[in-house]
Amino acid sequence: MSLYFTKDHEWVRVDGDSATVGISDHAQAALGDIVFAEMPEAGRTLAKGDEAAVVESVKAASDVYAPVSGTVTEANAALGDDPALANREPEEGGWFFKLTLSDPSELDGLMDETAYRAWCETL
Repeated sequence: MSLYFTKDHEWVRVDGDSATVGISDHAQAALGDIVFAEMPEAGRTLAKGDEAAVVESVKAASDVYAPVSGTVTEANAALGDDPALANREPEEGGWFFKLTLSDPSELDGLMDETAYRAWCETL
């Protein structure tokens, strides 16, 4: 499994042609207490950069963008029931959706975990 990050603070964990997408620990910390999460429906086709989901906290609302193109296979029902899961487990159980990659070469433009953590220190 490979883990990648975007400058919009999404992460994508890839296993073969399947990808799981969520927001980073940095993003959840900046948002504060998350109170609502809206995820895309299974079957929706997303292009890289599309608005895919919405996350709302006591401070702000923010879009979650598709870090890669693909077709949504699953939304995280547990996150819909308990949006604070994105605060407690942002890079594990607090994922937003899964998709089947349509263009794996798009991963080449994303950062690995080391590069992302270093980039966040510059913010």
